[in-house]
Amino acid sequence: MSFSSQLKAELCRTSIGERSCAVAEGCGVLLYCNAFTAEEIRIVTASAEFAARLPKLFKRAFAVGFDEVPEGESGRAVFRITDPEKLLQVADACGYDRERHHAHHVNFGVLDDEGCKQAFFRGALLAGGSVTEPSRSYHLELVTDHYHVSREVCAVLQEMGFEPGSANRNGRYITYFKNSEVIEDFLTSIGAPVAAMEIMNEKISKSMRNSVNRLINCDEANSDKTVAAAEKQLAAIRTLMDRSVLDNLPEKLQQTAKLRLDNPELSLSQLAELCTPPVSKSCLSHRLHRLETLAAENGVQTEIQEA
Repeated sequence: MSFSSQLKAELCRTSIGERSCAVAEGCGVLLYCNAFTAEEIRIVTASAEFAARLPKLFKRAFAVGFDEVPEGESGRAVFRITDPEKLLQVADACGYDRERHHAHHVNFGVLDDEGCKQAFFRGALLAGGSVTEPSRSYHLELVTDHYHVSREVCAVLQEMGFEPGSANRNGRYITYFKNSEVIEDFLTSIGAPVAAMEIMNEKISKSMRNSVNRLINCDEANSDKTVAAAEKQLAAIRTLMDRSVLDNLPEKLQQTAKLRLDNPELSLSQLAELCTPPVSKSCLSHRLHRLETLAAENGVQTEIQEA
C-alpha cells in the first residue's frame, strides 16, 4: 500500500463529527473531486476507506444518498449524483446560488472555526490530494479544476499558519507543500498524526544513513591515504636496503624502518605505539620522512613501481 493510501485510510478513521464539520468536509470533497456541476456530482476513488466513508459523509452533511454506488471492493469506485433535487440540496448546503455563481468558490461561511477548516482540508486531500513516498521526497499537493478555489484555499492555509506554493499543470490548479516539517504539521492538523510521524521517522533514518555514509567515505579516504603513504615509505626503505645505506643509519631510523617493513598496514599512530620506547605520531612521521629524504638523496625514485 502506498503512503498516500495509508494516509487516506488514517484520515477516514477520523470521526465525521458535527454536521457543520461534515458540511465543511463535504465541500472540500466536492471542490476537489472529479466533477461538481449543475448536472452531475462524480467522485472517483481507489481508496476503499474513502469509498466506505463517502455515503455516511453525504448523509450527514447534505442528507442525500448517491444515485450510483459502486458494487464490490476492487478497482476504482465511482459515486454519482444526477438527480436535480439532490444536486440543488447539495448546492444549497454548500452556499451556492446557481443563478448568481457561475464559477466555484470556497464558501468561507462553512469554515467558521478551526475544526471546520481542518475538516475541509481533510475532504480536499481525500478527493484530490496526494503525498509522495517520504523515502523519495517531501511533496504534498491538492489538485482542483477551479481557479478561484485554488487561490482562496491558499488564503485559508495562510490564515492557519501555512505558506503553500501554487502551480498550474495541464489546466488544473495545484496547491502544494515541499517542506517536510510543514507537511507534518498540516497532516497532524487534519487528523493524520501517524502519517506525520512516519515522515519524521523517515527523515531521521535518512539523516542517520547520510551520517554513516559520510563516516564510511571518510574512513575509506583515510585508509587510502594511509596505504599510499605506507607504500611510499616501504619503497624508500627498500631503496636504502638495496644501496646498503640502511645498516649505516642511526639505530632509531633502523628501528623505524624495521617496524614499517613488518607492519605495512598500520597507521602512523599504531606504528608509533610499537616503538621502544613509544614515541609520538609526529616523531615517527619525522623519522619516516627522513628515510624518504635519504632514499631520494641516493638518486633513486621512491614511487611504487608496477610489478
